[in-house]
Amino acid sequence: MDRIKDRFRSYLSDQGLKSTQQREIILDEFLKAGAHLSTEELYLKIRKKHPHIGYATVYRTLKLFSECGIAEEHNFGDGQTRYETVAGEFHHHDHLICTDCKRIIEFEDPRIEQMQDEVAAQHGFKILNHRLELYGLCEDCRKKYSS
Repeated sequence: MDRIKDRFRSYLSDQGLKSTQQREIILDEFLKAGAHLSTEELYLKIRKKHPHIGYATVYRTLKLFSECGIAEEHNFGDGQTRYETVAGEFHHHDHLICTDCKRIIEFEDPRIEQMQDEVAAQHGFKILNHRLELYGLCEDCRKKYSS
């Protein structure tokens, strides 16, 4: 976590931006909150303890997190940009997204990664990055509709 904070502070300095108390609070809350947060969700968490921090400040700070590489933006088809922390070492995972309750399940499967590499190699293609998102119904929503 300290490496992420140092990376953000270094980015701010390189861009000629100040490391403010509000940005530090937002960073701490973002790192504590977990993955796949929208601006609104993070703002509501922060507002409980820090009502002086506005929505626009949270929005701009999340954009800075993304620009400096400590957060990744995701659009899962629900009309909201969600942010996920990028660990110090690249830790790739994919997502299952429930189209009903909007639950997001992270998963890893080395077989999928291997198949992607094989397909790319067959076509002389070098993968620089990729994203796999599978949309459907989670177990709870499937049960809800089958009863």
